[in-house]
Amino acid sequence: MMKSKISRREMIQKTLAGFGAAGLPIGLTACGSDDDQNGAKVQFLHGVASGDPQQDRVIIWTRITPEDESLRLELAWEIAQDEQFKTLVSFGKVQTSSAVDFTVNVDAAGLKPAQRYFYRFKFGNAVSAVGQTKTLPAAAEQVSFAVCSCANYPAGYFHVYKEMAKQNVDAVLHLGDYIYEYGQGGYATENAQALGRTLAPDNNKELLNLADYRKRYALYRLDADLQAAHQRHPFIVIWDDHELANDAWRDGADNHQQDEGDFYARKTAALQAYFEWMPIRPKSANDHLNIYRQFDFGNLVQLNMLDTRILARSEQLQYKDYLTADGLDAQKFGADLQSKARTMLGPEQLEWLSASLAESAAKWNVLGQQVLMSKMWIPAEILLMLEKVQSGQAAPSDLLAIKQMIAELSAIKIQQLTAPGTLTEEQLKRINTVAPYNLDAWDGYAYEREMLYGACKALNKQVVVLAGDTHNAWHSALHDQDGAQIGIELAASSVSSPGLEKYLQISDADLHQFEQAFSLLIDELEYCNLNQRGYLKVSFDAQQVKSEWIFVDTVQQKAYSLDVSKAETLLFDAALQLVPDLAKTA
Repeated sequence: MMKSKISRREMIQKTLAGFGAAGLPIGLTACGSDDDQNGAKVQFLHGVASGDPQQDRVIIWTRITPEDESLRLELAWEIAQDEQFKTLVSFGKVQTSSAVDFTVNVDAAGLKPAQRYFYRFKFGNAVSAVGQTKTLPAAAEQVSFAVCSCANYPAGYFHVYKEMAKQNVDAVLHLGDYIYEYGQGGYATENAQALGRTLAPDNNKELLNLADYRKRYALYRLDADLQAAHQRHPFIVIWDDHELANDAWRDGADNHQQDEGDFYARKTAALQAYFEWMPIRPKSANDHLNIYRQFDFGNLVQLNMLDTRILARSEQLQYKDYLTADGLDAQKFGADLQSKARTMLGPEQLEWLSASLAESAAKWNVLGQQVLMSKMWIPAEILLMLEKVQSGQAAPSDLLAIKQMIAELSAIKIQQLTAPGTLTEEQLKRINTVAPYNLDAWDGYAYEREMLYGACKALNKQVVVLAGDTHNAWHSALHDQDGAQIGIELAASSVSSPGLEKYLQISDADLHQFEQAFSLLIDELEYCNLNQRGYLKVSFDAQQVKSEWIFVDTVQQKAYSLDVSKAETLLFDAALQLVPDLAKTA
């Protein structure tokens, strides 16, 4: 029986259809000309982006918007040493289609270390914006990151992204909540209409399927300030929960109910959209789950990006599950809190991280991850009141009671530090009866945190932990259960999501008192900002780590400025100890 012959072009097209991938190696892309595009009309509406840089390669991204969504389209891409593209260093063609929402991720290789490059995409006469990117260095004397998280489109303008675009940094580290899954009327959407940032009519419900998630990314990526940040810097990203659903864990989420369909189908859709819309390098062509990975900036900084959210996290504990007629069942709660079965990273990721740290020759070992690692333990009486506030059950009198309670406890704590022998048993009980504030953070996974700390201690590695998630800025010293310092944690505020000032209804007049009280009452906490939106700039050299918290004065108005009065700069020496004389230079 004779076999029908097909042309090489037809063979390649059939092969591409089987892959269903946005960006394929150059040898697998079709080689037709722009004349083969059937007169397709397209626009580059969503900007360009780059990410996951290595010494010899980087991911470059764009999304093309065609009038006819039934087409498979071929784009040209170019990388040059100059913005005018007179000196090309790499180029090729890549196909995309509705199968990947017309997004394109190209893993562009053949680059040189520590070089800034310019890149763009073309389709016929349509040309994308020109992006800038930078490869990792083989050796480095200084490395700097802009660190951000938690950008809720309806909650406010993305001024923070605009400010990050102005910085001269090696990369932007986005620690999650790049989008939010809520519908109109959900979390932090109450001012959306006044701000002109409402959700689209066909995407104003909670995100549940692939089309929903894709449309939400498309809305965010129309924002000019977000486009500016992507256009200026390579991003190194990790997801948190809202790319899927609030308080997600490996088998469910607080914001996923039984009538919302199969959770695993929703999870698959959310992660597929993430890999389509973000400039990220998958571990393999079809692996949209394993996202932890390593980046080496010479021997100065080893950056490990971790997934503490979706891959392996056990379900969160909740205080309400331990309430009895006599109050909290502290014994059962404590046993569950310390359970060896509870995991945040999972054994495979923890083993990978331990091996990565063991092999590290870097001066600074940095962990980019989502939630606070520090022990945020507060007096139990405050915790009970905060739980009441966050559940929406608090009355105005309760808010006044919290303020009075914090003032009393702060005074007792100061007395303990200055005259420890003068406290009564009742006073000691009030400040020593403490409990973790946020069980969604590492405080809810105490055993695995000690496993990680133990690995760092055994390897003689002190780490700089970067965190997002809380919408507030924090600095804490990290200690294991024996009191040994393992490193420091630097947490970024949010791009636009509101912080504790909203939940606690803290006035500007009370704000400073609350920040002082938190730093006083929480043993590991050294600094916090509870009410401003902004980002964190972290710089490393051979002698020190410098952290700068940068805030905007508003995200509720189009006109804004940097709030230099609240900017905070801290310096840390080679042992990650705060340098007191130089700590506050802002």
